[in-house]
Amino acid sequence: MAIRPLLFFSYHHTHTTLLSLFLLTPKLSLSSQSHRPISLLRRISSSTLLSASPSHHLRKPPRERPPPLPILPENLAQIGKSIRRPGAASKARVYTDVNVVRPKEYWDYETLTVQWGEQDDYEVVRKVGRGKYSEVFEGVHCTDNEKCVIKILKPVKKKKALDYCHSQGIMHRDVKPHNVMIDHEQRKLRLIDWGLAEFYHPGKEYNVRVASRYFKGPELLVDLQDYDYSLDMWSLGCMFAGMIFRKEPFFYGHDNYDQLVKIAKVLGTDELNAYLNKYRMELDPHLAALVGRHSRKPWTKFMNVENHHLAVPEAIDFVDILLRYDHQDRPTAKEAMAHPYFLPIRNAESSRTLTQ
Repeated sequence: MAIRPLLFFSYHHTHTTLLSLFLLTPKLSLSSQSHRPISLLRRISSSTLLSASPSHHLRKPPRERPPPLPILPENLAQIGKSIRRPGAASKARVYTDVNVVRPKEYWDYETLTVQWGEQDDYEVVRKVGRGKYSEVFEGVHCTDNEKCVIKILKPVKKKKALDYCHSQGIMHRDVKPHNVMIDHEQRKLRLIDWGLAEFYHPGKEYNVRVASRYFKGPELLVDLQDYDYSLDMWSLGCMFAGMIFRKEPFFYGHDNYDQLVKIAKVLGTDELNAYLNKYRMELDPHLAALVGRHSRKPWTKFMNVENHHLAVPEAIDFVDILLRYDHQDRPTAKEAMAHPYFLPIRNAESSRTLTQ
């Protein structure tokens, strides 16, 4: 029995959707003693975006046309990994030592003792796949012989909130629209697919081959391996930019190299070079030549008559602080929730609390 969840992504109620992404995500149960698996859903307050009349000075959106293919080296294998010189280690600004002070059985799934539920009515037929934290089997319900899929999770169950998961020492590493499920009638949202999630340890080098291309942070594209929770905030920024500018995906690279080029054409190369110098990184010469030199574009360049009611000053400021080359300059999830863009939501929440 194949289970196929409906995935929704909407440009409406942008304030609500983004704040919900901070507040409502599947909850992971990582310790059977102290973190029981519970399903927590929070009702999302309504918010209406005021549509201003089109201004004469706003440009019409450009006609959709396929972007030109980038000019790449004859052999992409010529591009090697970036060089990282010692002396510029990076650590998360928040929740740095969460997994350092907790016992190994919290973050090492090999030592997890699974608390089994009632399973006598089900039988495993065959194994059909596996992931880092799960194994998937075809099964059958013995009572009525109905086929089903049995997924055995190693350490991961349901979890709440980007800030909560970061506070528990976990990076999602695959934030993107397709991993956001929205029930518009119930006004409920979940962040799903924790298959690439990983526990954060300060100083540890992680695989940069994570996250979907259009939402990869610069740290992944320049091979900076000691990244942290702030990677999720870049991905959120890419989502948010796509929503308010009606340009999805916002950074549309043809491959990982071209993805860095697309970012540089918006954010400029001066800040990219400052980022590389700070962390003592040196791009492969072929990649550096491919990136070239670009000046930073103002966000207003992406405004037009179709999106100006979404790209309000608070929204532009919010995307600006999220899409920073330097991962340590990005806001934490908790800091992002306090941004003025979400003030209407916070006021509505306060009003609802007072009337209950």
